[in-house]
Amino acid sequence: MITQSETVTGAAEHAAKEDGLMAGKSGGGSRQVSALVGAGSAFLARKILSFGWTKITGKKPPEHPEDPEVALREALIWGIVLGAGVHTARMLATRVTSRQSSTTDETSA
Repeated sequence: MITQSETVTGAAEHAAKEDGLMAGKSGGGSRQVSALVGAGSAFLARKILSFGWTKITGKKPPEHPEDPEVALREALIWGIVLGAGVHTARMLATRVTSRQSSTTDETSA
C-alpha cells in the first residue's frame, strides 16, 4: 500500500526531474548563463539608453529621479524609458539564450 507521503515524494521527484534539477543533471548551468546574459543585457541597455538620453536632451539622465530638484516630467519619462528598455533587453536576451540552450539540448540528445 502506498502512503500519502510516498505519493507526495514521488510527485516532487517527478517535478524535479521535469525541471532538470535532480543531482547530476545539467540544467542549473543554463539558468546561470541566462542570469548572466540578463544582467549583461540590462547593463548594456542602461548604457545605450543613457547615451541616447544625453544625445536627445543634451544633459545626463537623472541619477536619482526621486530627488525633488529633478523635474517630475523628466523623472517620469526617464523612469518609463529606462524600465521598459532594460526589461525588454533582459527578456529578449533570456529568450535567445533559452532558445539556444534548448536547441543545443535537442541536438545532443
